[in-house]
Amino acid sequence: MEKRARVLIDCEDAKGLVYKISKVFYDRDLNIDNNREFVDKEHGRFFMRTVVSGLFDVEELLTELKTVTPADAHIRVIEPKDKKIVILATKESHALGDILIRHADGELGATIECVIANHDTLETLVRRFDIPFFHVPADNMSREEHESLMMKLVDEFEFDNIVLAKYMRILTPAFVKAYPQQIINIHHSFLPAFIGANPYKQAFERGVKIIGATAHYVTDDLDEGPIIAQDVIPVNHRLTWRDMQRAGRDGEKIVLSRALALVLNDRVFVNGNKTVIF
Repeated sequence: MEKRARVLIDCEDAKGLVYKISKVFYDRDLNIDNNREFVDKEHGRFFMRTVVSGLFDVEELLTELKTVTPADAHIRVIEPKDKKIVILATKESHALGDILIRHADGELGATIECVIANHDTLETLVRRFDIPFFHVPADNMSREEHESLMMKLVDEFEFDNIVLAKYMRILTPAFVKAYPQQIINIHHSFLPAFIGANPYKQAFERGVKIIGATAHYVTDDLDEGPIIAQDVIPVNHRLTWRDMQRAGRDGEKIVLSRALALVLNDRVFVNGNKTVIF
C-alpha cells in the first residue's frame, strides 16, 4: 500500500549529498512530493527535508540513506500522523484557550494528552473541551519538590512535546534535561530583548515602538533557547505597559500556534542555538 513519509536529514556537509539522497529515492521508485535543503556554510552543516510517497519499508529506507550520508548524519523517516502534547499552564487563558479551540476544530495536528497547572484557575475552561486537567500546587514546597511531582505526572503520558502555555515558572536544569528539545515556550517579548519577568513593563520603560512574542525551545539559559517563531505589534507613546500587555496577548497566542504547527509538521531543525525551518 502506498504511503508517505517526511525524511529529515542533518549532517556534516559533503559534495553530492542531494544527488546521493535523491538517487536512493529514485532507485526505490519513490516520488519526491516536496523537497527543501540548506547548507550552513559557517559551520559546514547540511539540512534536508523531503516528503516522499510510494511503497517502502521505513527501516530499510533509513538503512539505505545511512550508507550515502556522512557518519554523523541524523536521519529521521517519519510517517505523518498527529503528534501528542502535554500542556503546562498557570493562570492566563489566552494561549491555552487558542490551542484548545484549534484542537477542538481539528486544526492543531496533535492530541492534547492533558493540561497540568500549578493553579486551578483554568480547570473549568479545560474540562469544557473534555481534556484531562491536573492541579499540582506549588505551595509550601521547593521548586525541586514541585517539579518532581510535575515530572512524575508528565511521565504517565506518551507525548512528543511539552508546551508551556504561559507557564510562568522557571524550570530547573533537571526538568529541562529530562526532555531535551521537547519543551516549547511562548515568551511575551521579541527576544533577545527584555528577557525574564514583566517584559512589557521593561519595553514600556525603554520607550520601544514595537512589542512582540517569541516561541522557542527551552534550555537552561532563561529565554535564550533556539527560536522557532516570532512576530511584532506596533505600539506608541499613548499606551501604558498594561495596554501593551493586553495588545501583546493576541501576538503571543498566534506565535505559539504558528510554532506548534511548524514543530508538529516536522519542519524545524535545531542548529546549535538557532533553528533551520522549512
